[in-house]
Amino acid sequence: MTTGLAITAVSACTTGDVFSLQPAVDVGSQTSAMPEAPQYSDMQRLVPSDPYLTQAAYPRMDEPLSSPEQMPAGEIDCRNELKRLGVVYQDIQPIHEGQCGIDFPVKVFSAIGSVEMKPAATLTCNMAATFAAWTRNELVPAARWRYFSGVKAIHQGSSYSCRKIAGEGVLSEHGKGNALDVMSIELNNGNDIDVRKPGLFAFRTRGFLNNVRADGCQYFNTVLGPGYNYDHRNHFHFDVKNRRNGYRACR
Repeated sequence: MTTGLAITAVSACTTGDVFSLQPAVDVGSQTSAMPEAPQYSDMQRLVPSDPYLTQAAYPRMDEPLSSPEQMPAGEIDCRNELKRLGVVYQDIQPIHEGQCGIDFPVKVFSAIGSVEMKPAATLTCNMAATFAAWTRNELVPAARWRYFSGVKAIHQGSSYSCRKIAGEGVLSEHGKGNALDVMSIELNNGNDIDVRKPGLFAFRTRGFLNNVRADGCQYFNTVLGPGYNYDHRNHFHFDVKNRRNGYRACR
C-alpha cells in the first residue's frame, strides 16, 4: 500500500460466528421504531448508519473535476494506488456542506476491475483504496472458495451522506466520505447474497458472511453488521474512522 493506506495489526477483531454474538457495548433497549442511541466514550464511539436516508445518501449530480486544484502528494499517491488496483473512478468537484464534505472526492464505478459498484459511490480516495484492497484480497477469494464464482457487483446503500449519528449530534463518517454500507453481493453465477442474517441451515452463506466480516477487520477501523444492533440488521458498515491508540470497532 502507498501513503496513508498501510494496514496495522488488528486490535479489536471478532473472529467467531458473528451472527451469534452479542454486542460488546450496550446498544440500549428499543422503545420505539427508532431506538435511543447508546452513549459511548470517545474511544468507543461507533458509526451507525441508516440506509433508508436515500436523499441524503447520494449527493446532487456530481460534476467531473474540470480544473483540479493542486492535490497534496498523498492524494496523488492514493490515485496511483486506485489505478494499480484497477478501480474505475472519476475525480469530482469538492463537496462542502456545512461541517460535511470531501476536499478531493472520487466517484467509484467499480470496486476493482469488473466488480461493479451499484450505485456508484462517492468517497474519499483513502476509503476507496481501502475498500478496493479488501475486495481484491478478501471478498473475491472468499466468493471463489465458497461459491466457485467471481463477484459481479457490490450493491451499496450509502456512501457520502451529510448526517449525524442518530441521537448523538456527532458527525457520521458518512458525512466525511469515509464510510460505505454494503447491502448485498452479486456473483457471476447469478447468486445475490443478501447481508441480512441468513437462515439457520444456510451454512455456506453464513460462512461466507463470517469471512467478509472478520476479514474486514484487517482493513477497516469500523466493521458493523447484522447481530450488532437493529440499525445494522441488513447491511455491513465499513469505515476508516481514526481513533486514539489505533482502536478498531469490529462487531
